[in-house]
Amino acid sequence: MQFVLTGFTPDKGFRVFAFEGVDEDRVRTNYTVRVDLAIIRTYGIRMQDLPLLCRSLLERRDAVSELRELTFSEDEMSIFAKEGQVARDAAAQKRKPPRKPPVENAGSAWRVPTLN
Repeated sequence: MQFVLTGFTPDKGFRVFAFEGVDEDRVRTNYTVRVDLAIIRTYGIRMQDLPLLCRSLLERRDAVSELRELTFSEDEMSIFAKEGQVARDAAAQKRKPPRKPPVENAGSAWRVPTLN
């Protein structure tokens, strides 16, 4: 099943994301995922990450489950935060070391000396 974000609505400190699940036989089913905005701040989750996180929650749910209204729990947020930190650490180790800073007299070899 594929999930398409159809929008979101604010709801008293929460954000409710609406998705449409498209089955292989083109049957469409509506789903919602509710996210507590206060908790995402404690785990350092950015607002722009929420739609993808909600979609991954829908994709991981049990296929036989009839549940169409889900909540992105604090446990799942902590797992995402830990995985994100591991990925950031790995990316930091792959980075090249910074270049040497340029010298103060860069370009003086080709510049004509000025007479005052």
